[in-house]
Amino acid sequence: MAPTALPEQAECLKAAGLEARILLPASPEYAVRIDSYWSNSAKLRPACILQPCSALEVASAVKALAAAGQKFAVRSGGCNFWPSNNIENGVTIDLGQMGSISYDNESETVRIGPGARWGQVYERLAKFDRAVAGGREATVGIAGLVLGGGNTLFTGRYGFACDQVVEFEVVLADGRIIVADAGGDHSDLFLTLKGGGNNFGIVTALTMRAVRCGSIWGGGAMLPVDVVPAAADAFVEFTEKVADDPDSNLICMVAHLQPKPGIVIAALYANMAGVEKPSIFSKWLAFPELFASYKKTTILELMVTTEQATGYRGIWFTMSLKNDASVIIKAVELHEKLVADMEAHIADHDFKTQCIFQPLPRLFSQHSVAAGGNVLGIENNGVDGILWGAHVMVRTAELEAWAYPRVRQFYEDVRDFAASLPVPGGGLLSWITANYANPSQEVLQSYGEENVSRIREAAAKYDPNRVFQHLCPGGFKISAVKE
Repeated sequence: MAPTALPEQAECLKAAGLEARILLPASPEYAVRIDSYWSNSAKLRPACILQPCSALEVASAVKALAAAGQKFAVRSGGCNFWPSNNIENGVTIDLGQMGSISYDNESETVRIGPGARWGQVYERLAKFDRAVAGGREATVGIAGLVLGGGNTLFTGRYGFACDQVVEFEVVLADGRIIVADAGGDHSDLFLTLKGGGNNFGIVTALTMRAVRCGSIWGGGAMLPVDVVPAAADAFVEFTEKVADDPDSNLICMVAHLQPKPGIVIAALYANMAGVEKPSIFSKWLAFPELFASYKKTTILELMVTTEQATGYRGIWFTMSLKNDASVIIKAVELHEKLVADMEAHIADHDFKTQCIFQPLPRLFSQHSVAAGGNVLGIENNGVDGILWGAHVMVRTAELEAWAYPRVRQFYEDVRDFAASLPVPGGGLLSWITANYANPSQEVLQSYGEENVSRIREAAAKYDPNRVFQHLCPGGFKISAVKE
């Protein structure tokens, strides 16, 4: 039987000695990897998938692709809703084989490969009563969350996920493998990787501080939507009090659940110190409940509560708002209109919506500064805020195209209302998180001029030929930010 011919895009990889790592579209393994993307929107058809097993193989691949002028994408967990981690008719570098997890008891650090998932990290560390400030869903990948900043269950205590990294191993476009940390020769790269995305190279390992974590308290609660006005006030109060109880977490999501019970409030409560029903939740725990699962538990068990549905195509928008109850109530009202429109159009009502509110107190930026800083620029908010997101999931590409302008209008209406609030400067805050942003949003610009300059300078220094600007199109690119 004649060997399968390689596509043109893979010839340079064969010449680099990587043919054994290549998956072609006709292979069952290729189909499995494409199917394993969380969002159907990201299930593109690359000419081939490369599955390197080491930083050296990543280095050989990037050097070869750059020399050949071949476009590529980089996949860690494959959890983004839009295809920043996959590429049509190019080469997808799939880091799924690089998922090692190693805990160092002496330094209290854990070295993590980008192909691991946060649930695997928590499972590995549980035997030591440790965790890391990582993702809030077990199946979420490592590198994408950290390079975008990463809001975690520990942000109130330790800052964002990126703030807990002590070292990045990075493959540059010229094939060099370097280690970036706070005190070494590449401290500028270390800083800009904390929020600067994939503008510089490919992270092939990262080392994070381990944090003590044994038993926690938390879980989900489902509330009737008619408690929204009181819940909005309770959310604002919770955000104001996070500094007094930095171990407690709240995510409030007004959601359409198919087929029943329609629109509800789905809330996640957690106290990472294991305090049962802390007083910061007193108003929330007094609301009538359709369902509740909070209890003494572990971080790994809690991941069951946060697991997202698969098999959908997703649309995301996000923004930061001032901590004001009226904008929460308005967003919920606009969400109801969006759901009604979708119910009228989608006969079987097989879709999901999420209107998500997360606390964004000033405390978060204070931790970032204390940890050595990052380039997110969240400190520019200056006040307590709300991290808001609109997320819609539908089954088909046709429904995605139909829903997109309606979700965008929902986002714009919330933004316009917030901007009109009769408070000094209006109710909008500048920061946009890369982890939930739509590709049309100006994420890097929201970091502030000083951080944009840092990212631009680091990208020019470590990738002077602009390989990651032109050949790796996924992600938010510094080259797209006007000088």
